[in-house]
Amino acid sequence: MAARNGALALAAAVLLLASSAAAVSGKGTAAKVDVALYYESLCPYSARFVVNHLAKVFRNGLVDAIDLTLLPYGNARVGAGGKISCQHGEYECFLNTVEACAIDAWPELNKHFKFIYCVEDLVMKRQQREWESCFAKLGFDPTPVTKCYKSDRGHKLELKYANLTDALVPPHRYVPWVVVDGQPLLEDYENFEAYICKAYKGSPLKACEGLAMLQQAVETRNGVSYNSDVAEGLMYGWEMKTIDTE
Repeated sequence: MAARNGALALAAAVLLLASSAAAVSGKGTAAKVDVALYYESLCPYSARFVVNHLAKVFRNGLVDAIDLTLLPYGNARVGAGGKISCQHGEYECFLNTVEACAIDAWPELNKHFKFIYCVEDLVMKRQQREWESCFAKLGFDPTPVTKCYKSDRGHKLELKYANLTDALVPPHRYVPWVVVDGQPLLEDYENFEAYICKAYKGSPLKACEGLAMLQQAVETRNGVSYNSDVAEGLMYGWEMKTIDTE
């Protein structure tokens, strides 16, 4: 009995030391922050957000603290017979489907984001018709994406994104529509990193160190968090931008 108790005590001590080491090293099991981007492929503000802002999380390591979901549908509408019409025309519907197929073909975030980034970068340059060049640029096999958008699979994926977008509470009012930890950021979406840092419950993240002042300026207004204009100006010098609602 004494030997058994000694073994149990030793096991408990090992577990305690392991958990303490994990806490010190920052390798705990804190839940990741859910981040969702509802967007559409030819919206200039969506493209700028993906290329100029969202891509930063892959460079500064913040991506390790989030579960990021991309939903390429935006302000589209489903009509009679399941036909989808898009805000910026049929070619936007096509590219939405292409990006949905990329997400489906390559579920790993690092892979499908690279492709979507490449396409949206071309959109910013008004070269969206050259989107197929992204396969060669990235060294990706185009076969699974091509098969998807040329079949009914692509349309079914877009209908799925339509249902997810239409189920938003509150409903989205424009794109890009960014939701962090269940809360829509509304016009403050470009400051999404500060909201991630505020919501993350794990060990302090190096990527959040430069956002400390911005986090302190986060205020609550009508149940939705916003950053003060003063803090925003001090940290980034951004100007208010017109939202793509047409």
